[in-house]
Amino acid sequence: MSWAEVADGVHLSRHEELDLTTGLVIGAERCLVIDTGGDVDQGAELAAGIRELTDLPWSVVYTHAHFDHSYGTTAFLPCDVWAHPRCLRELVEHGEAAKAKWITHYREEGKPEIADALTRTGIMPPDRLVTTREELDLGGRTAVLVHPGPAHTDHDLVVHVPDAGVVFAGDVVEHGPEGFTAYSFTNESDLPGWPAALDAILALEPRIVVPGHGDAVGPGFVREHRDGLRRLNELKAAVKSGETGRDEALAASPYPADVTRAALASP
Repeated sequence: MSWAEVADGVHLSRHEELDLTTGLVIGAERCLVIDTGGDVDQGAELAAGIRELTDLPWSVVYTHAHFDHSYGTTAFLPCDVWAHPRCLRELVEHGEAAKAKWITHYREEGKPEIADALTRTGIMPPDRLVTTREELDLGGRTAVLVHPGPAHTDHDLVVHVPDAGVVFAGDVVEHGPEGFTAYSFTNESDLPGWPAALDAILALEPRIVVPGHGDAVGPGFVREHRDGLRRLNELKAAVKSGETGRDEALAASPYPADVTRAALASP
């Protein structure tokens, strides 16, 4: 894990596993932890790293329910845990099944230490819910939790730090080699709604956007991939109507074939 300060008191941490990016916003009285990693050990490492930066009491926010963003919370308790209501539902209804799936994945991948850590991990549902927008007073600075609309999931939250011009976007923005990856689009994703969610981020006029995976980017990166997703929506509609063949859509896409196939297959 490594740290970078992208604005005064606003930090991102980079994690080797899954190229995960988590965040920390420090106020005068409290700090806000943005995502907690994927298991009890990753969460403990993150918590220890934060304590090297500040001893202020913390709250946690989940950008969404996927395991790599929300399963590392045990080390932070007791504290407020913020999320969208549908994130709560996802963790309660499907969290244990997702954990079992990833335990199997890591054992088959030859990473037993991560599988063992997941086995010891307790899933912590949020206890503070925000449907549309909530302002958190950290003392001398405000962090604003915003649901930008359906995108990577139906319950994404982004965190806006207005005085720093920073938005933590979770997986609404990803920074793979081509922006999005084939793993960006799942059966939970909303491809038609995703460009509007990126518009909602751009409307916050950020100077820096921190994605859920990868390095921080600027608003130009977000605009580029908003337009790319619009193009994917057009191609998907054309394939569905029979106006365009699948091979033609792959050739016309601004993204590699595996990314385009995943987008075309998404709901």
